Amino acid sequence: MEIEAHDLKITYGDRVIVPNLSFTLTPGKVTALIGPNGSGKSTVLRTLARLLSPSQGIVYLNSRNIAQLSTREIAKQLAMLPQSPDIPEGVTVWELIGFGRYPHQGLFSGFSKVDFEAMRWALEVTGLEPLAKRVVDTLSGGERQRAWIALALAQKTQILLLDEPTTFLDIRHQLEVLSLVRSLNRHEGITVGWVLHDLNQAASYSDRLIFFNQGQIIASGSPAEVMTPEIVREVFGVEMTIICHPVNGLPICLF
Repeated sequence: MEIEAHDLKITYGDRVIVPNLSFTLTPGKVTALIGPNGSGKSTVLRTLARLLSPSQGIVYLNSRNIAQLSTREIAKQLAMLPQSPDIPEGVTVWELIGFGRYPHQGLFSGFSKVDFEAMRWALEVTGLEPLAKRVVDTLSGGERQRAWIALALAQKTQILLLDEPTTFLDIRHQLEVLSLVRSLNRHEGITVGWVLHDLNQAASYSDRLIFFNQGQIIASGSPAEVMTPEIVREVFGVEMTIICHPVNGLPICLF
């Protein structure tokens, strides 16, 4: 499963957010989009999911122009978790996860055996089985975020896009969400594209980093290749020391 951006130009009114952009989310890998606020990374992610339409260029989803696909077809192949999604009032975790099965249902059909199997799997892999009957808006921030990820997983897609999934979470819940997504990638082969702010978390939980600034790619590659003092300075305008983690050898930013 692959998603590719070719020569994208993205605008808001007269303002050009992304002038010209081409890249591919490597199938079966975790790719982090990194950059300062206003650099265009979230806009790019939303365009990949067809939540926004580019002024020019094409997004290809498994070699097909995403603009020519129906919403149902897209939802069977790609799941998107936006920043701070609205919480449906009074909806339980189990009911929320069920929303992920709608793309697979007919107009008047109810949940099938396959639907229930997908929902139970999503509940299990996110560790939410004990909370299945809880109302979503009574959960902690970390539990709520796992519930939204479970909804996305219930779609049974092979591409998962997440826009700042650790926002507003404490460090424990941040690590829980990051570890969960990484585990899903490794064990289920799900291709992941996510926007992250923490450079060290991005390097630890991603196979590939794409550094953005002013809607353009400054560098892309493995964390060891592109997380350098020079690139961090160019993208963020700050000086950092980069060292190797003493256990896993991955780069770490020190202020």
